[in-house]
Amino acid sequence: MLPEIELDRGLRLGISALGFEQATEVQERVIPTALAGKDLLITAETGSGKTLAYLVPTLQRILGAGPDRSAGALAVVLVPTRELARQVLKNCRDLCQKTPLRAQAITGGADFKYQRALLRKNPEIIIATPGRLLEHCEKGSADLESVQTLVLDEADRMLDMGFRDDVAAVAGFCKAPHQVILLSATLQHRGLSAMARELLQEPVTVTLNPVRQPHSSIHHQRILADSGEHKDKLLLALMQKGGYRRVLVFANKRSTAQRLAGLLSHHDLRSGALHGDLTTEERKHVLAQLRDNKLDIVCASDVAARGLDVKDIDLVVNYDVPRSGDDYLHRTGRTGRAGASGLAITLVSASEWNLMVSIQRYLKTGFEARALPGLKARYSGPKKQKSSGKAAGSKKRRKPAGDKSKSRARNKKNQGKPSRKGPPTLTGDGFAPLMKKKPKDD
Repeated sequence: MLPEIELDRGLRLGISALGFEQATEVQERVIPTALAGKDLLITAETGSGKTLAYLVPTLQRILGAGPDRSAGALAVVLVPTRELARQVLKNCRDLCQKTPLRAQAITGGADFKYQRALLRKNPEIIIATPGRLLEHCEKGSADLESVQTLVLDEADRMLDMGFRDDVAAVAGFCKAPHQVILLSATLQHRGLSAMARELLQEPVTVTLNPVRQPHSSIHHQRILADSGEHKDKLLLALMQKGGYRRVLVFANKRSTAQRLAGLLSHHDLRSGALHGDLTTEERKHVLAQLRDNKLDIVCASDVAARGLDVKDIDLVVNYDVPRSGDDYLHRTGRTGRAGASGLAITLVSASEWNLMVSIQRYLKTGFEARALPGLKARYSGPKKQKSSGKAAGSKKRRKPAGDKSKSRARNKKNQGKPSRKGPPTLTGDGFAPLMKKKPKDD
């Protein structure tokens, strides 16, 4: 990998041990620029090798200057989820195995006192979620004053999750002049430009795929469904058909992901659930079972859409149509990684048709229509469509403007009855104001 670049011997041995012989395009473009100390603004598709693209120069910068055991953290990688933190930690430790560098993950859901003990050992690299690391900084258990490189991985996702202020606060604890590397699935995200202006100095922009471009190695299909019950039958038929090594099924709600895992298990399919209501240990257990081939199917909420790097996922099923095109990209990006081919199938009900069309237009691609034998939906798409492909609603004719009072029910029921117009009297309903008597003429 990049033989013309001089790297520390231990780091090069770590790269060789991982079996990387040829650098990916993102690595070829990012590593030399990062080694030059430039701030970077990067967008690249999932599975392109971007994690190594920022880890290699980050580690080389520390090794080149010589790690200082008493200096505190020398590099910080901020990520939005615990799953991504564990994945980056694994990659980092694999690269560091032949070097004296140490890395630790600091995320929510773990024991705070235990993490404080880890930080007292002064690991050179900290991979963390913003909220928990900020908590350690504010309580004095994390020392970031000597940080040389700050990496913001999946910055758009951190903004979506409301971490903007936490990220800015953590960056404020990095006192020494430092390099900032920001990675995002899209550079068009609302709020991203403001974050970049605040944290980066004259950044070099690296864009390797057009915005909204779906992964080229994934085949996209859609299956129409009449109801939730019909979707359950379609999902069961797909899973029972077999032929897939590992499958991810995505739902929009945590409760749906849990229910689907139970449904598949009830039909003797090896499945588990992955969502935000699980503890960190429970999530780790589910992923370990998937990697160890003890599970074939994981039903997940969007917590698993980013940062989940499991080899040989050859099918992604969207039980619910994702809420946005970006969510679709991240879900389906779990398959078709590192040059392998993958399949993404989306189950679409009538109420989700317009959302599916919006995603297709956003990504500038189409989904191949597919039906399962014996389970073809009665719904075949909207009867009338707009030029965009969305369903065209039937417009009701407006009645000509007129006297609305004649059509009111309260007026119709009194038709034919004598009018009771006139001044209120004492013989009325008892709520009329009292009237003064007129004075008599003398």
